[in-house]
Amino acid sequence: MTCIGNSGELSDEVTAAINAKNLVVSSVLSGNRNFEGRVHPLTRANYLASPPLVVAYALAGRMNIDFETEPIQKDKDGHDVFLRDLWPTRDEVQKVTISVIKPEMFKEVYSKISAGTDRWNSLVAPSGDLYEWNDSTYIHNPPFFSSMNIELPQLSNFSKAKCLLNFGDSITTDHISPAGKIAKNSPAAKYLQDRSIQPIDFNTYGA
Repeated sequence: MTCIGNSGELSDEVTAAINAKNLVVSSVLSGNRNFEGRVHPLTRANYLASPPLVVAYALAGRMNIDFETEPIQKDKDGHDVFLRDLWPTRDEVQKVTISVIKPEMFKEVYSKISAGTDRWNSLVAPSGDLYEWNDSTYIHNPPFFSSMNIELPQLSNFSKAKCLLNFGDSITTDHISPAGKIAKNSPAAKYLQDRSIQPIDFNTYGA
């Protein structure tokens, strides 16, 4: 039930099987996008579902299930358990919601949200109007800013301009600018490892 790869790494056995047989494996996520590789670089088919359905698919352990006619699992007595046996009514959901979600929770958090924690406030940060770029593995000064002027240049006529990239319909923003997990065999992984960052310490592209 996570998005952009924060669910962690697959087991080595699963990864090896997917790569060896070039498998198209899938996931079910309660997120906002189901792009290829959104949950993990190796999950090429991803389906959006409500949080309870995500849990139901996890309990079933497979995607090719008809919840109307097939049981998810069996109970401790060996009886079939269907989705309809587990699915809560609206009243049941509302009862739990009212019992645990209180206005005071939000008031308490938002009353001090801008104060920061002791750990945050103890961080040493430079002052000034401009960011002091350093040799970070997280953020770099974009090179195209170095030659940019405040005054916009005069546009000239373009002649014989060529298309740089022509993508098909299956290309998404996650392919162009991924936000999820950094795959161990990706260019980003090589860049980090060349700087002594080991895969166990990789974060996500979004971070």
